Amino acid sequence: MALFIPTYFAPIAQYSKISQCDSVTFEFEDNFQKQTYRNRCYIYGANGKLSLNIPVKHKQSEGRKKTKDAMVENEFPWQQQHFKSLQSAYHTSPFFEFYEDDIHKIFSKKYSFLHDVVVDTHLFVADALQISESYSKTTCYDDTAEEDFRSLAIAKKGIKVEMDTYIQMFDDKHGFIPNLSILDLLFMEGPNAISFLEKISLNLR
Repeated sequence: MALFIPTYFAPIAQYSKISQCDSVTFEFEDNFQKQTYRNRCYIYGANGKLSLNIPVKHKQSEGRKKTKDAMVENEFPWQQQHFKSLQSAYHTSPFFEFYEDDIHKIFSKKYSFLHDVVVDTHLFVADALQISESYSKTTCYDDTAEEDFRSLAIAKKGIKVEMDTYIQMFDDKHGFIPNLSILDLLFMEGPNAISFLEKISLNLR
């Protein structure tokens, strides 16, 4: 069993592992943590690395808050903002128009819980990469998984990612930025993205 934390348009490193796994299990019983990819992704904007964050809230005001109970704060028009940011950054990329309609469905759908957003983004990416969309969920917190890739969801952890470079939208200004959201790779490489994922080497220690 390969164990992952479901994240928002996950970074390339996470999908390099997911694409190599026969079965994927998502951790739904962990405690929500800030500074992770659970509710954020990074894209390549005109000024460099740009963070897109989903605002979250919790029902309970006390005690530990589980990720599965995290709710989306919809008083802020985050979906509109994120989609406009993607359009601004990638509208001239080779494959943005190819995926635009399917992505727009995610940004047009009403969500109450964060886990529904991240699952939908995973299903979109799995379909785009033509890998299995099937997954299972944990029913209790699991600290015995032999293949534990939950650390890939920690944004502030310095995970060493060795990957081939590919052309990025603004690399002539800011250089190559590794391990952005999988969307960056998809918009630039389209169906060829899977071949890049297969060549990536990760050091999780």
